Amino acid sequence: MDRNILEIKGLHATVADEGKEILRGIDLTVRAGEVHAIMGPNGSGKSTLASVLAGNERFAVTAGSVDFCGMNLLEMSIEERAARGLFLGFQYPVEIPGVSMANFLRLAINQQRAFRGEEPIGAGEFLKLMREKSEIVELGDKLMNRAVNEGFSGGEKKRNEIFQMAVLEPQLAVLDETDSGLDIDALRVVATGVARLKRPDNATIVITHYQRLLDYIVPDVVHVLYHGRIIYSAGKELARELEERGYDWLIRQYGDNA
Repeated sequence: MDRNILEIKGLHATVADEGKEILRGIDLTVRAGEVHAIMGPNGSGKSTLASVLAGNERFAVTAGSVDFCGMNLLEMSIEERAARGLFLGFQYPVEIPGVSMANFLRLAINQQRAFRGEEPIGAGEFLKLMREKSEIVELGDKLMNRAVNEGFSGGEKKRNEIFQMAVLEPQLAVLDETDSGLDIDALRVVATGVARLKRPDNATIVITHYQRLLDYIVPDVVHVLYHGRIIYSAGKELARELEERGYDWLIRQYGDNA
């Protein structure tokens, strides 16, 4: 399916209450069916880019445009972005005490349905959906019946996020360091789950420091973000080269104008 899911042109963004510029001219096009990996040194703007796409009010867009499925993303509220199919996987998922996973997800699904003018999901259909999707990330019934992320280990929180992604079936998933803090087994479960959710009509952006995640979630394109700009893009082999050589060789060659 040859259509753009996301098209970013000349995106600049600052920390809203400080005026400090973090993104300094991001250009990025993500097409349906693609997986893009964004890598780069700490402080280069990777998490800021994810936050700006999600509508985090801590950041202010000062220039540029973001087109999401043919619509102006920057004019949408946070709620509309989610309803239209933008999903953000947090680096540090938050706990929501007192709200069960089932109630949380059923509310989220029905919000999406209401936005599309559809009827709420029935109880039987919802339970069937929960069972099917939980298998993708090996999430047991005990976890699904608990409050959202409350008392979960790091690996359980990340599996829970990919479970939410599976249930909501977003057009674009932006996963901010999903591999952070995961042991080998949890990494395999989470990353395999993400790979299984790839479809010809959706797209994924994976923000990561490590090649190990990309052994499971194979990217079509790898981008290096440095000093608020994408300075270099190449195929999946770039991630392995960065693992071996670091970023300095690219920064020396392409980072002067960043």
